[in-house]
Amino acid sequence: MIEPATLDLWHPIHTLSDLPAKPYRDRLLGTEIVVSAEGVSEVATGRALKVLSAYRYLWASLGEPAPLFDLPEADEPDRRVVECGAVLVRASALRVVENFLDMAHFPFVHTHILGAEPQTEVGAYTCEIRRDVDEVWATECRFHQPQAALSATQGVDVEYRYRVMTPFTTLLYKTCPAVPSRFDVICLFVQPLTPTFSRAHPLMFLIDDASPTAELIQFQQHIFVQDRIILENQRPILLPLGVGAEIPTRADASSIAYRRWLKEKGVRYGATV
Repeated sequence: MIEPATLDLWHPIHTLSDLPAKPYRDRLLGTEIVVSAEGVSEVATGRALKVLSAYRYLWASLGEPAPLFDLPEADEPDRRVVECGAVLVRASALRVVENFLDMAHFPFVHTHILGAEPQTEVGAYTCEIRRDVDEVWATECRFHQPQAALSATQGVDVEYRYRVMTPFTTLLYKTCPAVPSRFDVICLFVQPLTPTFSRAHPLMFLIDDASPTAELIQFQQHIFVQDRIILENQRPILLPLGVGAEIPTRADASSIAYRRWLKEKGVRYGATV
């Protein structure tokens, strides 16, 4: 039995730009579905699911969803939208989101790109559950990165702001190398196929008119494939929500807030209590 807190969410299914002309079978929350240009339906019952088109994606829900989160940067005309494909991950979708929030692994997993020794310390930052919008935010995050973005020509101290909009969708704002007064936006929409199998959909809204699209996609996919190796070897596979299941450090403030938020909301799909 899947909890309403998960059933009633909007989940990303497919990019609108390359939605196949012919219907195809997919999976969402363990349910086999049929996806087509006309919509999404359950295979077993034929029931049509609620769908919407937003932020370059087709979204679907198995329940009674509230309005989708706002993403104002998607409407800024000077931003370049880069769809980065989809990556299958043999891990809980909640694990995928939590890994996205983790800065401590930068020097060790994304060496000479998002971090490098000896600059491995994660400085103190602010993390909170914003009750007015029901989201998790981490701000004042800073980290020295050898190559913060494809357009970066030298190492830079990068400011990050993390935002978790729903249990399975998150994004970060990070210093834009080309225009330091603004932020690039990197989204990660995760489709929970089963409790332990996910499809990650990275999407970027960038201030970058120079870099070739193929290279931007390759840069982002390279980073995510490095993450996938770690994600698929994490144990337990499901995200622990119980007190004392894992020992956190100061760098894990965003993870602590995320897990507390999930527990408060009653999200259990892909988790263990």
